[in-house]
Amino acid sequence: MSSSRFLGCALAAVLVVVLGSTLSRADGEADFLAGKTKSCAACALEKAQLKRRDLAGVDLAGAKLMRAVFHRSRLIGANFAGADLAGANLNKTDLKNASFANANVPSGMFYESDLSVANLAGANLVEAKMGKARLVRTIFDNAKLTEAILTGARLDDASLKGAELQRANLIGVTLRRANMEGANLEDSGLIDAVMREANLKGANLSGADLFGADLTGADLTGADLSESRLSRAILTDAKLDGVNFKGALMPDGTTHE
Repeated sequence: MSSSRFLGCALAAVLVVVLGSTLSRADGEADFLAGKTKSCAACALEKAQLKRRDLAGVDLAGAKLMRAVFHRSRLIGANFAGADLAGANLNKTDLKNASFANANVPSGMFYESDLSVANLAGANLVEAKMGKARLVRTIFDNAKLTEAILTGARLDDASLKGAELQRANLIGVTLRRANMEGANLEDSGLIDAVMREANLKGANLSGADLFGADLTGADLTGADLSESRLSRAILTDAKLDGVNFKGALMPDGTTHE
């Protein structure tokens, strides 16, 4: 067989494989949208309309789901690991035990959703809207939540180790016993936040607004609270070893030197 003929045969074989894979994926996407399957990893489902669907246990790892709509869907145990959900609507969804590990969800909407015990470690949640979400025991380790809105969210016993929460809106949140060791909360809004017994060792809270925050029993060892506002904050039994209070407005109304 001549080299040119061999090359032509090899190219044809590659095209058959690629075409077959493309057709197979398209079939998989069609079956998923039709409700025939709950497995569609790496599928292209941009702007998919999946409102009020029962998708418990669905596998959408690595899928392209930009601006997809899951409003009020049942997504218990769903796998979105590594998926792209930029601007997706997940408002009022049941996402207990779901995985968004390393997922890309900037500007994602999770208003009043239940993400209890979900895994969002390493996820990109910049400017995500998570107001009033239930995030009990949820994992946000090393997640990016810069400028995210979590007003009134419940994060009791959540893990946010090393999370990026600069300029995040955390007004009225509950973070009882939450692990925020090493988290960056610079310039964040924590007005009236309940952070009783939270672990804030080495956390960056410089410039944070902690007006009326309850930090009873919290561990702030080595934390940076410089230029923060602590007016009316409660620090009863809090561990304050090595805390940087330079320029902070203290609970008694004085400014720390």
